[in-house]
Amino acid sequence: MKLAEVKQILPTLENVEFQLENGTFVPEHFHVTEVGMINKNFIDCGGVIRSEKVVNFQLWNADDFEHRLKPNKLLNIIKLSEDKLGIEDFDIEVEYQSDTIGKYELEFNGKTFILKNKTTACLAQDACGIPSEKEKKNLSELNVNQNNSCTPGGGCC
Repeated sequence: MKLAEVKQILPTLENVEFQLENGTFVPEHFHVTEVGMINKNFIDCGGVIRSEKVVNFQLWNADDFEHRLKPNKLLNIIKLSEDKLGIEDFDIEVEYQSDTIGKYELEFNGKTFILKNKTTACLAQDACGIPSEKEKKNLSELNVNQNNSCTPGGGCC
């Protein structure tokens, strides 16, 4: 989900809710402690130089159980970040603390923002010798060892 989509959704909401992919809700007293732009420049295992940009939201829970972040307040934080940091309309990555800091993609289900698990991947599979797709074969094309095969009435079963 891109930043522009979040900015379009927020004015339609009464409350800002985040939910993990497993159904667990981020406690409603969460804070958005950071909104920023992350620029990642790296080289993959195949030697290709790459660059990624994401808008980052960091969610945090404190012991202030009465705290509630309203949609208009989050929209103001986003606008301030755009003005002061020059943040552009990129995909959003959300950081949220569980056992360690988790990174999530963001989706919206019509009521709640969903934190979708991110996974790692090899970006240069051809250079690593990883086949892009498993080879598919028809069973009729397989070489069958006739000495080890069962036949009706052969007594092997």
